[in-house]
Amino acid sequence: MARWIDQLKLGEGETILDRILSLSPEERARLIGEMPRKYVQELEERWYTWAHDGQREPPGDWPVWLIRAGRGFGKTRAGSEWVSEVARRMPGARIALVAANEGDGIRVMIEGSSGLIAVARADENPRWRYRLRELHFDSGAVATLFSAEAPENLRGPEHHAAWCDELAKWRHGDASWDNLMMGMRLGENPRVLVTTTPRPVPLMTKIEKIPGREMTLGRTAENPHLPPSFVTHMIAQYGGTRLGRQELDGEMLEDVEGALWTRGLIERCRVDADSVGKPVRVVIGVDPPATSHGDACGIVVAACLRDGRLAVLEDASVERALPGEWAHAVAAAAARWGADRVVAESNMGGEMVGAVLAQANIALPVRAVHASVGKARRAEPIALAYERGQVVHAGVFTELEDQLCGFQLGGGYAGPGRSPDRADACVWALAELLEGLRKGRAPGVSRV
Repeated sequence: MARWIDQLKLGEGETILDRILSLSPEERARLIGEMPRKYVQELEERWYTWAHDGQREPPGDWPVWLIRAGRGFGKTRAGSEWVSEVARRMPGARIALVAANEGDGIRVMIEGSSGLIAVARADENPRWRYRLRELHFDSGAVATLFSAEAPENLRGPEHHAAWCDELAKWRHGDASWDNLMMGMRLGENPRVLVTTTPRPVPLMTKIEKIPGREMTLGRTAENPHLPPSFVTHMIAQYGGTRLGRQELDGEMLEDVEGALWTRGLIERCRVDADSVGKPVRVVIGVDPPATSHGDACGIVVAACLRDGRLAVLEDASVERALPGEWAHAVAAAAARWGADRVVAESNMGGEMVGAVLAQANIALPVRAVHASVGKARRAEPIALAYERGQVVHAGVFTELEDQLCGFQLGGGYAGPGRSPDRADACVWALAELLEGLRKGRAPGVSRV
């Protein structure tokens, strides 16, 4: 035993736990695999010492604690540890476990690798009574499993505490939640923990508005105990996509009411950047900022492909840039992609746009266009081209896509930022390419 500890080469005043916490996930896994069972057991029982911040119970007298986070964040472990601690502190407590369905509840909350049975301490023996759907703790506390597919089963039972898992998946969410909450009337401070990956369902919004609720937001990458290779692979494969932002970053991505672009539409139009081949024609759309202090300069590269489709190739927009800086960004994008034209909105700067771009030595035509209708109206025919499958996104352009999804039918904008500068630049570029394909004028654009 002493020999094993000597191999750790602990520093002065450093404990075994300190050393373990300082290691990478791979090194930690290897060390724990070599560790005598005595120490492994003690480490497991000190979970709150090495749990990351997003897994720790917030202070205060909150009625609901919502952990809205990506997969692999450690939500299930946090839920199991919280319920186990409630059972220790409150002998005889009545606890509700509510899952999207019974199978998920047993597989994840009860018998899973991070479930209630697995996290029990060595001197604890929680007993799962399958027929009753009850987990009996040594303290006399009982946790009963409920399925959100049968909300009526939650009508009547009273509880001190509840753990609701993957609430965004609940088929009968509102009925299950309301019946549960009406039974949260035992003890002086009934509490509910919700652990879920977000989805834009009304119940999520309802819970976020509960007075006094605590909310923990988290991304998959924030769990220091995950293998870095897994995190790197997930980000490389899904980073920036709607699926990745929801399932890895824990973002709640809601479509704006009456949106011209929806998240689903953009995902359907996404292709791999390597699949577009050599474009036939490349155009750069530019939406210059009114000042260098606020809005970005929208710079978007779009192309006409050999199969007749249009592709968004790059969002090269720059933030808070002086005229010379954004002009050079346009020139660099033109050189990278072999662009044959720059299309720039001239409402705010008139002929200044062409002059600034000329100073950047852009050796290709610069066409100044004037918006004769509002931004959203101008975007409508472009959105229709997306609907027809005529436009693809060759990669992920998170900020641009957020702005596109903010355009509303009828002329409104409800996206991020004061101005949809990136989206405007995208619309200008695609409108130029569409006009070239049909040899007509683009709606909402007049030459100056």
